[in-house]
Amino acid sequence: MAQPQKFFENLSGAGKAIGVLTSGGDAQGMNAAVRAVVRMGIYVEAKVYFVHEGYQGMVDGGDNIIEVSWESVSSILQVGGTVIGSARCKAFRTREGRLQAAYNLIQRGITNLCVIGGDGSLTGANLFREEWSGLLEELVKNGKIEAAAAKKYSHLNIVGMVGSIDNDFCGTDMTIGTDSALHRIIEVVDAIMTTAQSHQRTFVLEVMGRHCGYLALVSALACGADWVFIPESPPEEGWEDIMCGKLSENRARRKRLNIIIVSEGAIDRQNNPITSEKIKSLVVSRLGFDTRVTILGHVQRGGTPSAFDRILASRMGVECVLALLEATPETPACVVSLCGNQAVRLPLMECVQMTQEVQKAMDERRFEDAVRLRGRSFENNLNTYKLLSHKKNISELPKSNFNVAVLNVGAPAAGMNGAVRSAVRVGITEGHKMFAVNDGFEGFAKGQIQEIKWGDVGGWTGQGGSLLGTKRTLPAKYFDQIADQIRANNINALLVIGGFEAYLGLMELTVARGKYEEFCIPMVMVPATVSNNVPGSDFSIGADTALNTITDTCDRIKQSASGTKRRVFIIETMGGYCGYLANMGGLAAGADAAYIFEEQFDIRELQANVEHLTEKMKTSIQRGLVLRNENSNENYTTDFIYQLYSEEGKGVFDCRKNVLGHMQQGGAPSPFDRNFGTKISAKAIQWISRKLKETYRKGNRWIFANTDDSVCLLGMRRRALVFQPVMQLRDETDFKHRIPKEQWWLKLRPLMKILAKYKTSYDISDAGQLEHVRVPRPKEEGI
Repeated sequence: MAQPQKFFENLSGAGKAIGVLTSGGDAQGMNAAVRAVVRMGIYVEAKVYFVHEGYQGMVDGGDNIIEVSWESVSSILQVGGTVIGSARCKAFRTREGRLQAAYNLIQRGITNLCVIGGDGSLTGANLFREEWSGLLEELVKNGKIEAAAAKKYSHLNIVGMVGSIDNDFCGTDMTIGTDSALHRIIEVVDAIMTTAQSHQRTFVLEVMGRHCGYLALVSALACGADWVFIPESPPEEGWEDIMCGKLSENRARRKRLNIIIVSEGAIDRQNNPITSEKIKSLVVSRLGFDTRVTILGHVQRGGTPSAFDRILASRMGVECVLALLEATPETPACVVSLCGNQAVRLPLMECVQMTQEVQKAMDERRFEDAVRLRGRSFENNLNTYKLLSHKKNISELPKSNFNVAVLNVGAPAAGMNGAVRSAVRVGITEGHKMFAVNDGFEGFAKGQIQEIKWGDVGGWTGQGGSLLGTKRTLPAKYFDQIADQIRANNINALLVIGGFEAYLGLMELTVARGKYEEFCIPMVMVPATVSNNVPGSDFSIGADTALNTITDTCDRIKQSASGTKRRVFIIETMGGYCGYLANMGGLAAGADAAYIFEEQFDIRELQANVEHLTEKMKTSIQRGLVLRNENSNENYTTDFIYQLYSEEGKGVFDCRKNVLGHMQQGGAPSPFDRNFGTKISAKAIQWISRKLKETYRKGNRWIFANTDDSVCLLGMRRRALVFQPVMQLRDETDFKHRIPKEQWWLKLRPLMKILAKYKTSYDISDAGQLEHVRVPRPKEEGI
């Protein structure tokens, strides 16, 4: 049954005071979280205070705890680190220190704390909350506060957000800062690969992560590293011989470089450290390869936050304020986290305890348990890496005798090549013969098909565009030729990686099955389009890269506007009729408005936006940013909006326009798109293998699959990857405008408006549910 809608207007922060602090190691995106907490808090009429320098500032008091305004958090969205400072605090670990902190908070009426930090910071906050009543009693006894004040501020509410590049906190798929750290690592790896290739070198890269191997594992998956060392899954005994053998084999296959990624906390099966220098010495002494070590260090913490981290932090910040407003004395301290694509609240100490269980499992050398406790995402990453990085001997491979074809359809999207690489290698591991089809369905019809082998896709992960070639052509006009090619090449299954045209193409092939028996084979689609407009999936390969391109461009444009003052930029994004890029780009870049097709607008709204910007120019924030989806309205074009703003803002601000165009389809894929494409394609091929076994007709070695569930789209739905028959997605599709009828991100649209100071309604039906941490079971699947 559908959940009734619930809006936050019923929640008021009047008379409440919220303190926000960042503690522990800094992470990109912390400022976006601080900004969201401040603006949402002020929006609901609460007082909001910065607590500078973390718990140290809370203990010291004075100017470290100051009330802030809307403008206090202007221009911090794109800044790395934390503008309110972070410090390790020994004093807060003592009761005397916490007593002084409680006194400083009471003086300002703060009984709601938003803590952004790692497990240590959050554990400290929970202890503070548990001691609160006793601390107040002691303050009354010492004559520091009145009994009335102790009664008025009798309980402390704590909500945490995990800010850590290590992604070492159980209960959340991604912590704030992790994606940005991966961006820094991948930028370095991509740069190193070019020089390594020139000189036939081996590079050993050491990445951060303390006792968590997430950064090392995902960056290895994203760049196709030859070997990875992580603390949760140490190499088997004798790994030195195995690794050197693999590196030697790769060189023998004319691979000109080797990349080895080491987590700073890497250990062997006896819990002895494995250092980057040790690995270098081993490679040099055993193989004589020219080997270099690069330790990335604090570069990983620096730089601007990625689009993903800005959106994640903004969502978490708003959710944090809602959680504080809804908290009661009985509500346990909670942490706001991400599960799949869903924001959830989890009891803080349950998460901390499970995080500690991982370390305990590693200390006790129960490494399989450690991997499982890290969660479904980590476990799936590890399994996928093992599948793709280690080529089995022919004698070890199963013999399926099936031929599987892979093709790209539609416009190019960054991450397509990584998806093809993953499909080819997993297919070979499953015993299939893999075929690559060039230039989509048109190339299929022309017979542009050839076998593709393990080594042919080496180095594909980091390359943008489509190396197979892709076209928008649909298969209907080539049915006869495609059927001939399927028969001639004995193709038993099809993996299509593409956008809306791929979706329509599979529908056409399904409908034609009655006439063409050749099309009665398992077919699966993996969504890949910058527009993110494919029904059945919350995300598409390529959309994150495009979003980062838009965000980076908006940052530069905002910087230009800040310099000239009183300037508004109108920016046009791609997406067809789908407003995903405009809306999410607006949220990530801190735009004042984003015009999209899904939410119709008229001249009155345009006028209201101009008036809003006019008022904004009277403040210290003298710049504006407006995004417009290319097909948001056929009459209110980018030129029209530019001219309207120019005329109506005359004397107050001037305007500039910028059409981003095809730069949104280019560039190297982001870590998210590489990782997402790699994992989703691997899962698609495993589905194909199952379907081939189910539909195999013994005797004549022919596959016959004609049911709807043999043609599926594999998409990310809220918290899981789901296979959905394409014919069942018809009712969810607006075919005229090539978009899904319902789109999850529209729920985030009011969030962008709130953070830009517009009054609006915000549906919080999905919020407010405190869940419990699930202990992952063995072999649990997820993304």
